[in-house]
Amino acid sequence: MIPLEAVNAALDSPPTPHRRRAMLDMYFERNVRTIEVLVDRAAVASGAAAAGEPWQHYDLGHGYCSHTFFEQCQHRMACARCDFCTPKASSKGQPLEAMENLRRMLAAIPLADDERVAVDDGQAALDQLLNRLSDVPTPAGPTPRQIGIPAQATLLPVIEMNQKPTQ
Repeated sequence: MIPLEAVNAALDSPPTPHRRRAMLDMYFERNVRTIEVLVDRAAVASGAAAAGEPWQHYDLGHGYCSHTFFEQCQHRMACARCDFCTPKASSKGQPLEAMENLRRMLAAIPLADDERVAVDDGQAALDQLLNRLSDVPTPAGPTPRQIGIPAQATLLPVIEMNQKPTQ
């Protein structure tokens, strides 16, 4: 979290390229998280991905999400374990990790306001997020309440990125 004094000092300084860069850095630090994605190169090369086969597998910590539009899924921080979720310990999850044709990449995920609050403010905000999402359909169709899995938040395994200043 950025100290209030730093934000106020940035706002009081004249508009310079350095100030704009600092404000962008503060925005991305606060509103964007980076997670690991496994990309199945064989599925892409063979055309299976174009035919609808999963080719991106977002690492949720407890499993992988193969939903093509994961970045837009409302349940990404409170995974309801719909049909797009493959548990790591399952018969499908273990071979996925062992595949040689996978490329490990990073994806920047913009956070919605309630997700950012959940990251910053802890359990009470996470519980609010879970309650709000309990009747929101997952990408597979059913709501978390219909799936019947007890509600629990899964904070995305965030990868810290160190950026070198550009000159």
